[in-house]
Amino acid sequence: MSPSAHIVSYTDVAISLGFVVIAVVLSLVLKLGLAKNLIIATLRTALQLGLAGLALGAVFQWRSLPMLLLLLGVMILLAGREAVSRQKIKLKGIWKDAFAALLACTVTVGFTVTAVVVRADPWYTPSVFIPLVGMVIGNTLNGITLTLDRFLSGCATQRNVIEARLVLGANASEATRPLLRDALRAGMTPIINAMMIVGVISLPGVLTGQLLGGADPKNAVLYQMIVMYMLAASYAIGSMTVAFLARRRIFTADLAIRPDLVVTE
Repeated sequence: MSPSAHIVSYTDVAISLGFVVIAVVLSLVLKLGLAKNLIIATLRTALQLGLAGLALGAVFQWRSLPMLLLLLGVMILLAGREAVSRQKIKLKGIWKDAFAALLACTVTVGFTVTAVVVRADPWYTPSVFIPLVGMVIGNTLNGITLTLDRFLSGCATQRNVIEARLVLGANASEATRPLLRDALRAGMTPIINAMMIVGVISLPGVLTGQLLGGADPKNAVLYQMIVMYMLAASYAIGSMTVAFLARRRIFTADLAIRPDLVVTE
């Protein structure tokens, strides 16, 4: 019997929850201060996946483009909010940059993969489009968060360096270029690391899911290759978009660094 033939029960989920309990206990014993966050994250996982199951069931049945776009908009808005909420620097309006970056990679990468690579018919087939776009948004969120955090923190802590470069005649691009490059390296690191070890050390979600479902290993591997290349593109597009937009936002109209660009934590 293949693993996919087993119907997962609430008992199975409860057993798997034991692994989280172990992590919480270890956090308490070692005084890591992560127990509360782990518990909240666990509860949010259950709630969010439960709601996602209900929403996806309805969308899959309706196969409605307006409903699909509405769900997509909500996903991007929530992801953009999450990216900004993790920042040490709460710069006014920065959520617009995160939203624009997520929208850019979702439209370009998500549409291309579903319509051109996978060739779903129609391209907005919910059972294909939503999982693929969900992977794009969820993974790119990490790259955008890391890029923003590194860039904004760097600009705040090296404010004097940037201002000195501006005084010496550099423009905004030249004054922040080293910080921008450093931020983009940080944002791209997770996907590069993942690509380095995929298939050798780790078996990612798409490959594992298809193998558990009894799919042909060769076909499963090809799908995983598509996903990894898709994510590499989305990381690059998302990180670069948010970095360039954020660079414009940290300066005032007269090319001075905004006074609210300070580390709050």
